[in-house]
Amino acid sequence: MKIKVLADSTCDLSKDLVEKLGLEIVPLTVIKDDQQYLDNITITPAEIFAHVAAGGDLCSTTAVSIGEYQDVFAKYTKEYDALIHINIGSGFSSSYQNACLAAEEFDNVYVIDSQNLSTGQGLVVLEACRLANTATDMESVVAALNNYASRVEASFLVDKLTYLVKGGRCSSAKALGANLLNLKPCIEVKGGKMVVGKKYRGNFNKSLPAYVKERLEGREDLDLTNIFITKTPVDDSCYAAVVEAVNTYGNFENVYKTDAGCTISCHCGPGTLGVLFVRK
Repeated sequence: MKIKVLADSTCDLSKDLVEKLGLEIVPLTVIKDDQQYLDNITITPAEIFAHVAAGGDLCSTTAVSIGEYQDVFAKYTKEYDALIHINIGSGFSSSYQNACLAAEEFDNVYVIDSQNLSTGQGLVVLEACRLANTATDMESVVAALNNYASRVEASFLVDKLTYLVKGGRCSSAKALGANLLNLKPCIEVKGGKMVVGKKYRGNFNKSLPAYVKERLEGREDLDLTNIFITKTPVDDSCYAAVVEAVNTYGNFENVYKTDAGCTISCHCGPGTLGVLFVRK
């Protein structure tokens, strides 16, 4: 079968990976000062951070419309036997619902809820590309991807709570307490939603290796094929410590290092870093 894989821009895969895999990336819309921009096309995370640092309001993202999905799907449906589109998790955006509605116009478009965001979604995209190479039965591919998505572990450690407070995801009182105690919260994806997990005490550069160790050390349930280290801007020393910890506590075939896109940047801000991988 000749299969085309597509994904929302929220998958945060690097430009090199996108080109290597032949992906079609569908951009979400970023709202800044009531103006609309295309995720990582007409706006970048760096521009978002600069805007907020200058005193601007937080940016936000909006879903891809049904019509936009229909236009993208129409480009490929006649050329390919099947299209697989990997969406940002349905708990984060109405993009999945819109893609499903758009797919009703075609008989060979299959929409997958990644149940995740950032490279948690990106892991599902990689698996879709792998399966597409040898697929003969789309029902089996869809079932396999749904199962795979349920096994992704995605989390991020956040240095500062500024963006989470401004976005209403953390109260000022809780943020003050966290700052006084020098706590660094771990934001986890569970049940298709972002929740606060363990809080690490100490400097960010010391908390990060401890976070990676707890995620990886001694686990026998990990799929050691792929892991992503995904970040917004962090100090080089922090990044190097995480790379070392991943190599120490894991034995992954592929360690992908990527920058977080506009969605994570809008919600968590600079000083955010995560490791994202899959259970067996």
